Amino acid sequence: MENVIEIIGIDRYIYLSIILFCIGVFGILYRRNAIVMFMCIEIMLNSANMLLVAFSTYHQDAQGQVFVFFTMAVAAAEVAIGLAILVTIYRNIGSIDIDKLKNLKG
Repeated sequence: MENVIEIIGIDRYIYLSIILFCIGVFGILYRRNAIVMFMCIEIMLNSANMLLVAFSTYHQDAQGQVFVFFTMAVAAAEVAIGLAILVTIYRNIGSIDIDKLKNLKG
């Protein structure tokens, strides 16, 4: 049985990863909602993870897939902490708009 990378081709994975990463970057640049920005960061991380898995499968080495596992664990912790911060900000301000965070003083 042939490898999936050999059937589809690694270039398609690279193109899909580039498209997903660009969607994430444009989402961060043009959106002011913090939750949407977190989702765009997750899209960018998942596009990088997809490339790691594709190249790991292409080279028949499991190190990239193990690295993806740890990256996903760190991303989950980042989202949990980020959402906790957003809940705290929403309780204080009443909005999660990034432009309104400029008024906070520390």
